Amino acid sequence: MEKEIVLSVKRLSKKIGKKTIVQNINFDITKGEVFGLIGPNGAGKTTIIRAIVSLIHRSSGTVMINGKSVADDFKTTIADVGGIIENPEFYMYLSGMENLKQFARMSRKPVSPERINEVVAQVKLTNAINNKVKTYSLGMRQRLGLAQALIHQPSLLVLDEPTNGLDPQGMAEFREIIRSISSQGTAVLISSHLLAEIQQITDRFAIIEKGRLTHIEDMQQVNGGSTPTYLFKVADVALAEGVLRQLNYPFSLDDAAYIQVNTAEDQIPAIIQEFVAHDVAIFEVSAKKVSLEERFFQLTEGGNV
Repeated sequence: MEKEIVLSVKRLSKKIGKKTIVQNINFDITKGEVFGLIGPNGAGKTTIIRAIVSLIHRSSGTVMINGKSVADDFKTTIADVGGIIENPEFYMYLSGMENLKQFARMSRKPVSPERINEVVAQVKLTNAINNKVKTYSLGMRQRLGLAQALIHQPSLLVLDEPTNGLDPQGMAEFREIIRSISSQGTAVLISSHLLAEIQQITDRFAIIEKGRLTHIEDMQQVNGGSTPTYLFKVADVALAEGVLRQLNYPFSLDDAAYIQVNTAEDQIPAIIQEFVAHDVAIFEVSAKKVSLEERFFQLTEGGNV
């Protein structure tokens, strides 16, 4: 069964004078998917996002949200979008709740008090929501920005560099919230130059190089694909090789002390039991993952973008 497409971008380009900023951008995002745009600063990520939500004029191309053209029916389509395109702005002298109530009054969709409380809990601000925003940390303001973007129950959430300036705890909290949002069916478009963050949060990613979309890849492929790779550090490599040959497991040498085995996770206990039964001493077992940074350099010929 095909997944429902929430956002469809076709042949999107933006020119300023004679200069082409982004050219011929094409991608779709499905319901409940987290899709990342990655690339260095100045690659065109923010331009793409701003063009999608019509903060800037598109020179050419189409943007469809839930099957409707943004150009043909702006009010209806944009009502299904929530976003943090730049740093979220608030009335600092008001509480978080007062800010959300003000945004709710401006929403094109009716927003009930129950919905506001639901979103406040979702972004983990229940204990601080009645405090003035000027007392909030950066991470709390980012989460309040998420609440603001979500109160009208959008089908598409658009985030441009949302974790900039956050500490590790703030980033971890943000990732958890985004995963919760996507699990409820909201499609998420997120741009970042922080590749480690994108690897942990997205289902697919697109690389933007000098205004062009050059690659789209499933994050599962970066994280090991359908058959992951495991590294066994053993005392006797030759003995371990003999055991694996008897079991018909495909393997290779990663270096002098590690054996690399391609197998499903549920097979690892059986391999360990066989190693122990044949007196193969095991020092370490770990899943081998290529970092998104490594994959980025592979796809961009050394990262020269």
